[in-house]
Amino acid sequence: MQAEPHVNVRAVQRALDDAGARDGSGHASTVRLLPEAVHTAAAAASALGVDVGAIANSLVFDADDAPLLVLTSGAHRVDTAGLAATLGVTHLRRATPDFVKRHTGQVIGGVAPVGHPGPLRTLVDTALADHPEVWAAGGVPQAVFPTTYAELLRITGGEPAGVA
Repeated sequence: MQAEPHVNVRAVQRALDDAGARDGSGHASTVRLLPEAVHTAAAAASALGVDVGAIANSLVFDADDAPLLVLTSGAHRVDTAGLAATLGVTHLRRATPDFVKRHTGQVIGGVAPVGHPGPLRTLVDTALADHPEVWAAGGVPQAVFPTTYAELLRITGGEPAGVA
């Protein structure tokens, strides 16, 4: 008997279904559970057999006390100083685990682009457009789902941004 998926995985799948999200082949995006947790882009890429740049890291930042979700390519890091200047915020820093959990309902290492208790301002790294299919976290560290750059923009209501 297979266990019921985690509540966060169910919330992400529901959000994907409600949005009609698609993967790189045009099929419905489906959350997949990996045998082990993947806490880094490199680990996720290795487990999936894809380029690390095709991993959409979900990073939550505290932007002047407001949550900001940045979906960045696993191939590089966010330039927080440059991004803060672009956004016109005074302080842009990695959020604490409590801040992340409060605003996403998910834990660091498993934060999905969707399935949160409420909307989050979201930036989507333009470098993800270089990949016909990208992979994002599915609500817990061992869950992922395939999608595309265009779909990430659409399903999150995100803004395209150069973040590196």
